[in-house]
Amino acid sequence: MKPSDRRIIALAEGKFSPLKSKTANGAIVYLRDQVLAVIDSTKAGMTAQRVLGYGGDIPVVRSIDEGLALKPTHLLIGLAPPGGRLPDSWREIIKRTLRTGVHVLSGLHTLLTDDPEFVAIARENNATITDYRRIPPESEIIPKASWTSRKAKVVLTVGTDCNIGKMTTMLQTVKDFERRGLKADFVATGQTGMLIRGRGIAVDSIISDYTSGCIEKEVDQSVAEGYDYIFVEGQGALTHQGYSAVTLGLIHGTMPDAFILCHQPTRLKDDYGVTLPTLKYAIELHEMVLRQFKTAKVVGIAVNSIGLTDEESHAAAKRIEQETGLPAVDTFRFGAAKLADALLNHFRSHVLKQAAS
Repeated sequence: MKPSDRRIIALAEGKFSPLKSKTANGAIVYLRDQVLAVIDSTKAGMTAQRVLGYGGDIPVVRSIDEGLALKPTHLLIGLAPPGGRLPDSWREIIKRTLRTGVHVLSGLHTLLTDDPEFVAIARENNATITDYRRIPPESEIIPKASWTSRKAKVVLTVGTDCNIGKMTTMLQTVKDFERRGLKADFVATGQTGMLIRGRGIAVDSIISDYTSGCIEKEVDQSVAEGYDYIFVEGQGALTHQGYSAVTLGLIHGTMPDAFILCHQPTRLKDDYGVTLPTLKYAIELHEMVLRQFKTAKVVGIAVNSIGLTDEESHAAAKRIEQETGLPAVDTFRFGAAKLADALLNHFRSHVLKQAAS
């Protein structure tokens, strides 16, 4: 079956919302024609548009039985519970799904293909289980410093906090580069991005020593396929106690030629209660971390303006531009042309500087 032929129901029980059902939401945005419904008994009868502000008339249904009645081909685990572990209450949902021959797509840290009962039911009913966080042995490698001879330009999203729009920003920017006829690729580093792109590596499941090497391998694959611009999905945040390590690993694995910094102006503290860094500090921090190896600039700010009107989003972006001197825009609402222009201008000026020297 081609990915485009999938008919997906997304499980987001009790959590379907703008911030808590990231995987389901990503599918609704970027795989819109494949999503049949979302399962969440607490919002049954509503639509994705009403819950998220986008997604049109995709319905929210009460149970797995209502979802299966729509004749899906796949069940997507559309959110990650605390710790990414499989809740006991979901076991029957997954077994019920597999018994009907419907395939299961999972980004949980709990690997469903390690569960003998799930595997046996899937085999008996010609169903498959995809664990996006299962790491192939060939990805457990250290980096080879391939960036020193790389010709393609690599861009990495970073953020002033976690869960702030890094994947969306990259997907929107790739779309704009493709619209211009440029050969651009998206490198997925998490389960949602992997679902959308069709490949990638879930870096939060990699042994820490291999984080840089596995993402370098993904970038090298895109280079070998002839892409001129490679956009890598960022994870975590350097200033977040819980998830800073994966961010540093991605920076050293990609050795980017430019950063895009993601920021939500209405968010003041992270989930540890720590005040978010100023934009000036965040820009300096990311550029400094890479300075031991090369010079890479933050060339634009991707604004996450959730909860703001369009007018308020534009006003927030203008304030950020005045504060940083960098272009700023909510790429999800208004497209990524402003950031794409900034990146291309940055790359051209770099080439001119090299020629002059």
